[in-house]
Amino acid sequence: WDNADFSRGVGTTFYQEFSTLNTAKPPFIRDVEAKVRRYLRSSYSAAWTLKITWEKAPVHAARTDTRKTITYQAVLTTDGFRSYVLMLYQDGGMQWDYTRLTSTNVLIGYT
Repeated sequence: WDNADFSRGVGTTFYQEFSTLNTAKPPFIRDVEAKVRRYLRSSYSAAWTLKITWEKAPVHAARTDTRKTITYQAVLTTDGFRSYVLMLYQDGGMQWDYTRLTSTNVLIGYT
């Protein structure tokens, strides 16, 4: 997440919080629950979820190229006991030219 560069006024970041402990769940939360259930083959009911979206984010340093952007999300969710992170990327995957980055040990995801 730290290789995006919004200094040229291209792209944006926003978030949305969902507290769903005792409320009706919107379609987005039902989709998150379905993904967790499918990937982990376990029951899951979200009590709280945070969706962070980086929209049309240009690669660092944007001063050289603002045409190659990517939209991606991190979804943090918990049932109060277990917590998960979903990393969601636009169709087609990473659009940045990683060969032009200053770091050679590039990875998508988290460790």
